[in-house]
Amino acid sequence: MMPKLKRLNTYRLLSIPVMLMTVGVVGCSSGNQTRETTTTSSKPEVVASNSILCDLTQQIAQDTVELTCLMEREQDPHTYNMTPSARKAMETAALILYSGYKLAPGIEGVVEAMDTTAPKIAVYEEAVPEPILAGHHHHHEGEKHGHEDENKHQGEEKVANTEGLEPDPHVWHNVQNGVAIVEVIEAQLAQFNSEQAQLYAENSEQLKEQLGKLDVWVKQQVATIPAAQRTLVTTHDAFNYYIQAYGFENSGALQGVSTEEKPTAARVKELVANVQANQVPTIFAEATANNQVIGTVAREAGVKISEQKLLTGALGAEGSGSGTYIGMITTNTCTIVNGLGGKCTPF
Repeated sequence: MMPKLKRLNTYRLLSIPVMLMTVGVVGCSSGNQTRETTTTSSKPEVVASNSILCDLTQQIAQDTVELTCLMEREQDPHTYNMTPSARKAMETAALILYSGYKLAPGIEGVVEAMDTTAPKIAVYEEAVPEPILAGHHHHHEGEKHGHEDENKHQGEEKVANTEGLEPDPHVWHNVQNGVAIVEVIEAQLAQFNSEQAQLYAENSEQLKEQLGKLDVWVKQQVATIPAAQRTLVTTHDAFNYYIQAYGFENSGALQGVSTEEKPTAARVKELVANVQANQVPTIFAEATANNQVIGTVAREAGVKISEQKLLTGALGAEGSGSGTYIGMITTNTCTIVNGLGGKCTPF
């Protein structure tokens, strides 16, 4: 269920060739489609680092800005490397929206070092100033996340000794954090393009209303999973916010908060034992990760691996059911719920 907004322009992907005219510029594009103009666009240029930020920005801004997304859909942000065209787009942008919390080190180092007058906003850091702190498999086997934890402040995940821990950047998997992200984007757009502030406020409110309904829906779907089977095992540690917000009891992951971490033989053995001890019916591969080792865990533990891969750091293909932020959350939720013995109903 999508917000009832005006038709949106599609954003351009910098990995796709863009044809420039001598007296004009190319507008936003997606896939193999391009839109050419014969006069220089008067719209302010906005850069967003990943597909989630692009989708939410586009829904709020509509066609009032020229929006450039640095990463393609289905791109793993942990392994993204900055391209010359991406750097050039940031140099000419009036506003730069990037994730923060080292989600995409290949972008963040460049952004922080840039000499530009454009605001550079670490959106996830602004939206969730007290993140979950995670390290190597922060949510260990057997760690409980009962319903009484759902409303606790995420900052309570902090411990006195934070050595080896770092902010978990995957904040959007809690839909309430998605609401906060929308508020940050709307505020930044309104600040630098005040003539459109009313439109941004209206679109933001519609989107937040949908996200509020989505948050309730996720809780209802997870509640259909038998309590003893609410153990979420994934390739890397990307679902801490989801686990905390939606009542999972246990979790497990081969890798830490980055897909660049290599799982050890000891970790594989440990995770196999956890899956068997908790009688986990299904474990989950990811769309943007190397899933060879999680397949090994499934075979050694004697459990199935979900045919539908989870979306952890990027949206699915444009036009697919997972091609928007709302679609990403609903797709992941139904994959998890159905895989763990619940029954997911459409949003």
